[in-house]
Amino acid sequence: MPNIESLFVTRLYRATLSEKGAAPDSAELTASCWSVAQDDEAGQAWCDQNDYAGYTSYASLDDLPWRFPIFADLVKLLDKHVAGFVDDLAFDLDGRRMELNALWINILPQGGIHTSHIHPHSVISGTTYVTMPKGASAIKFEDPRLAMMMAAPLRKPDAPQELRSFTYIEPKVGEVLLWESWLRHEVPMNMADEDRISVSFNYGWV
Repeated sequence: MPNIESLFVTRLYRATLSEKGAAPDSAELTASCWSVAQDDEAGQAWCDQNDYAGYTSYASLDDLPWRFPIFADLVKLLDKHVAGFVDDLAFDLDGRRMELNALWINILPQGGIHTSHIHPHSVISGTTYVTMPKGASAIKFEDPRLAMMMAAPLRKPDAPQELRSFTYIEPKVGEVLLWESWLRHEVPMNMADEDRISVSFNYGWV
């Protein structure tokens, strides 16, 4: 009998925020995201200039934990989740640590998309979900080997998840997803009538 092994693994961490402590109040977090979006004229301008449907604070604000205590509380929880993921990845930090280097809000209305991308200059990236109305977009992850498959045939529709070229994850409100920052991902078009709100972040090795 042949022996077939999996040689390399792409890890995806998925948990509820509350597994590491008291999670921020969902209604307060939602209100805080909207408050930031309504006051952030620079962010609104960036979205208009770049044809970004909805709102993101990615290009305009880098101090959300200082502005709103609820984001500071969120970061304390994220630190714990990231520490657990780092252990699972068997990283040797060599006396250094993982530290948050970016945290931003995403508000995606009906018809909005977030095109395929990676997160350079960081090690761990992730998102926690504030509102996920029925029909809101899943997050789509791309097999990192895809660009090197060249003449390979397509996978069967019922292929095991670990062999698929793309994987769709449907997160729930209050969940956090973590992945290594080189993993390409996107948010397909939001087909829900309501806004899809999330808070994304990056951690670097310092």
